[in-house]
Amino acid sequence: MYKFGKTLIVLLAAVICFVLGFYQKITNFAQVPPQVGQYVYCNDTLSSNKDVLNVYLTETSMASTLLNKLCNNPIVKRQFGNVQLMVGQNDYDTFRYINHGVSDLALVKSNVVEAFGAHEIYGYETLATHNNYSAYFIALREKPELSKEYLIGKRLGILDYPSSRSGHIVPKTVLQSLGLSEDNVTLRYYSSHEELRRALRAGEVDVIASYWSEADEQQLSKNYITALVNDVSGMRWYLRMQTRNTDLRCALQQVIQSATAQSNKSYYQHVKLVDKCDHNV
Repeated sequence: MYKFGKTLIVLLAAVICFVLGFYQKITNFAQVPPQVGQYVYCNDTLSSNKDVLNVYLTETSMASTLLNKLCNNPIVKRQFGNVQLMVGQNDYDTFRYINHGVSDLALVKSNVVEAFGAHEIYGYETLATHNNYSAYFIALREKPELSKEYLIGKRLGILDYPSSRSGHIVPKTVLQSLGLSEDNVTLRYYSSHEELRRALRAGEVDVIASYWSEADEQQLSKNYITALVNDVSGMRWYLRMQTRNTDLRCALQQVIQSATAQSNKSYYQHVKLVDKCDHNV
């Protein structure tokens, strides 16, 4: 009887320890913030000003150049203590930073800003625009056909971004118009246009939905693309302009023009400033 009581006490203690440990883990998990992207900052504090310039991009390749130019701009240094640049990874990031008006400067598509009403609610105004472009079906060894017979049974690579027109909205609309669905076309989702191209070259998919750039001609053939839509809204730079801070507006236009000129992607090298400032800052 004594041994049984001792065993029961040990078992109860073990259960209590397990429950307490599990509860502690749950508590710790709840304290871990969601991984929604990558933040980068200036190496040094810009001034004693406590304000931070919040910037949002989805184009990772431009982040380093843009941050460097912002951190060294005299107007940004005068008005802010640091720059926080967020490299978004998905639509949730975009929703979080644009729909809630968190970002002061953002590079996103106009349909995203308009869908959220961010230009009306938070005063986002356009600083600069990049060209509109076309959406295509792209294959590796043949020209894709816009027919039900051709696409049935194909493996189609699209973006895992419901807001992307060229990589998600347009191809799904085309499939629907042809009476096709995931029952007769295999849709495979990827995180970026670069991943779509890798998957096509690797043979993971038969066709991808994307844009076409000059760089593609090095590894793909322009003979094997088929246009879906010819006027997809391009990327735009937005400033949350709640006050008439013209010095900042002009400084950011200067930074954008300089940073995009150094982009390794030809698409971003062509930028048009909206209501361009007449004076240098």
